[in-house]
Amino acid sequence: MTKTKVLITVKTYPAISSTYEELVCTAGVLENGEWIRIYPVQFRKLDFAKQYAKYDWIEIDLVKNDKDFRRESYRPYSYDSAPDVVGHIGTEKQWIHRGDLILRNVYNDLSLLINEAKIKKTSLAVFKPNKVIGFDVTPCEREWDKAKLEVLKQGNIFQEKNDKFEVVKKLPYEFRYIFEDCNGKKSRLLIEDWEIGALYWNCLIDADGNEDIALKKVRNRYFDEFTVKKDLYLFLGTRYVEHARNYSNPFSIIGVYYPPRVKQLNLF
Repeated sequence: MTKTKVLITVKTYPAISSTYEELVCTAGVLENGEWIRIYPVQFRKLDFAKQYAKYDWIEIDLVKNDKDFRRESYRPYSYDSAPDVVGHIGTEKQWIHRGDLILRNVYNDLSLLINEAKIKKTSLAVFKPNKVIGFDVTPCEREWDKAKLEVLKQGNIFQEKNDKFEVVKKLPYEFRYIFEDCNGKKSRLLIEDWEIGALYWNCLIDADGNEDIALKKVRNRYFDEFTVKKDLYLFLGTRYVEHARNYSNPFSIIGVYYPPRVKQLNLF
């Protein structure tokens, strides 16, 4: 089997599943710029050398996920399939090398993208908001579902039980961008990126456990900094259930792309 080469652009915050344990949804682009989703991946159980970072090139044995109708959805060939990290694209020249691959097809009309999701089963895209007008923080459940946790404690039937493995902490807040597209259509979408979750926990440590201070720091970065100093794009992805049930908008924000804003030169 020929391995598939993928530039990783998305890793969602880990979620727990009664079937696959703790999982991460990974997405990226192929060498031709097309999107691909890799799921399921037990990322934190991979050997350290296999734990890829964003903008790493990986090679992995993949097959089309026959249990997922979305056209970009693939899965590891087998339970033991693990990626090899074979390269990395850095931030040189204002992220130009990343942008050459990632920004080949950018949407700015959300209705057009949603319609394409219905007709073509498109489920991954780069989206450029016309204007980001808000950043919401909403409290949510602070602990994982007890029934699922109990299943995890019993161990996966395909693996030996690993008593040293601890499930990642559940985020006690949900973060959302409020933005307008090119037609003025307003949306409020959940941000599911692992990066924002990690930022919250790091800010909480820096704030000596003060959640208000930590949340303010997250807002400062994602709203004040990203929308003013950065050229912000959103990686959008559909959730399987919402897409299958034909929701009015099945997309959430699974990642952000924020190269520096290019200053316009004054020619006069």
